Amino acid sequence: MSHKIIRRILRADSEAVKTLGNAGVATVHEAQRRTGLMRPNMRPIYPTAKVAGTAVTISIPPGDNLMIHASIEVCQPGDVLVVAPTSECTDGYFGELLGVSCQAHGIAGLIIDAGVRDTAELAALNFPVWSKAVSSQGTVKNVPGDVNIPVVCAGVLVNPGDVIVGDADGVVVVAREAAEQVAKASQERLAKEEKSRERLRKGELGLDFYGLRAKLAELGVEFVDEAERKIAGR
Repeated sequence: MSHKIIRRILRADSEAVKTLGNAGVATVHEAQRRTGLMRPNMRPIYPTAKVAGTAVTISIPPGDNLMIHASIEVCQPGDVLVVAPTSECTDGYFGELLGVSCQAHGIAGLIIDAGVRDTAELAALNFPVWSKAVSSQGTVKNVPGDVNIPVVCAGVLVNPGDVIVGDADGVVVVAREAAEQVAKASQERLAKEEKSRERLRKGELGLDFYGLRAKLAELGVEFVDEAERKIAGR
């Protein structure tokens, strides 16, 4: 079986990436009709971690990080490594030294459906990482894989050049071709949310301005004053 490292890929528009990053994971997920969200066990290694960039995808064997090293050569500043093992694995594929190397090449962060280690050191570097496990179990560098091919990471299809947004709420993927459209929808959603926020600050009930009273009635839910009902029954 042959393997490949694709050097040149198309990347999402940089302004769209910036807009999506400013919007955040929850807003982007809703703006693209609740799609693209990775599994909730993909957690940042420190609470303030944030990232928005374009995906360099890595298909990697279990327990072997050779292809992470190989991928760095083909990255551009602002890229995010998206690593998907070919079999379930929680080994610590990535640590401080790889983090230093990534930062030297302008790589914005790492999303890995496996384990990482040296989390305190990576946090000190301010290198944002999302993983499903933390493990000191190391890896080897013997088995080939692929760079910049479509992968499934934490349940989501990721193509090279797609937009990756990560924060405390998790990780969301936006297809490269849809980035500008979703960025616009995210801005519109933020503007709408600000109007709702102001109404809530003034004490208005979401039950009213979301039109949920009609929904409750449709579902057969009634408001009942329990005390009055007891009195009436005496």
